[in-house]
Amino acid sequence: MPYSGIGTIKEILSFINDNTPKYFNKNIANILNILRVFVVNKAYKILLFSLIFLSALISIGAAKPIKKPIALVYRGPAGCAECSEAVAKLLKSDNIWNFNVIYVGPNEKTSVQAGLQLPNVVLYAQPGGDGSLNKAFNKLKNDAPAMRNFVSKGGRYLGFCMGAYMVDNDPGYDLGLNTNQYIITPRATVKTEADTLVQVIWRGTNRWMYFQDGPDFIHESGIAGQKILATYMNGKVAAMVQPYGNGKIGVSGPHPEADSSWYKDAHLKDPGSNADLGHDLIDTLMQ
Repeated sequence: MPYSGIGTIKEILSFINDNTPKYFNKNIANILNILRVFVVNKAYKILLFSLIFLSALISIGAAKPIKKPIALVYRGPAGCAECSEAVAKLLKSDNIWNFNVIYVGPNEKTSVQAGLQLPNVVLYAQPGGDGSLNKAFNKLKNDAPAMRNFVSKGGRYLGFCMGAYMVDNDPGYDLGLNTNQYIITPRATVKTEADTLVQVIWRGTNRWMYFQDGPDFIHESGIAGQKILATYMNGKVAAMVQPYGNGKIGVSGPHPEADSSWYKDAHLKDPGSNADLGHDLIDTLMQ
């Protein structure tokens, strides 16, 4: 509240102690009121200015820097070339959460399990991979208990393509969602394991996305907090978010993180950026 006039030294000290933090944020009117006291009673001028300056220094010194939420991205033999970097780029470009992205893996400075123990870690991302799902998970299975513990206690798991398959339990981290190979489902619009485009309906809008043998998701209905973001043209689920314990998992069979270089290298028509879909998945997961 604004200072109303001249008071005792004790009253002035109490007023400054209660209100100084506000001055240095946005309460300019109160500063002007104190300056008026200077004019009315010069005897307080030096004292008041000194006290305000000292209080400001204390306030600034006590302030703690705001720590960015940490997003871990797996990078290693269970992933594919440039997949981890594409996921990291997508996370860094999300302006809502302002992630500090750290790579984890057997060849990184930080292992997966050590990364999950870092302060301020809120999300773990598993990118796509090459080859057999079983071979990939053999490189990750020792991290499974730590992953379940991380998510069940409030963490977020983000998976793309092979990383999305990993939420299953056969094989996988066992995060409460079953997956299936989309290309073998009835009326699937893609029947090949090769890199290609797939059409999906994402929140009611037709979109074409990069696809390489990604999963669909066999979800149970009626789960509180479950959100279906996208379906394939045969109605199978292409992207979704679902609770697991106190945390959540967010998965996509297609690749919203794919940039123009992916389409060029695979000799595919570039449908344009799908980063907005990736951000939608991330933001829904983090809510």
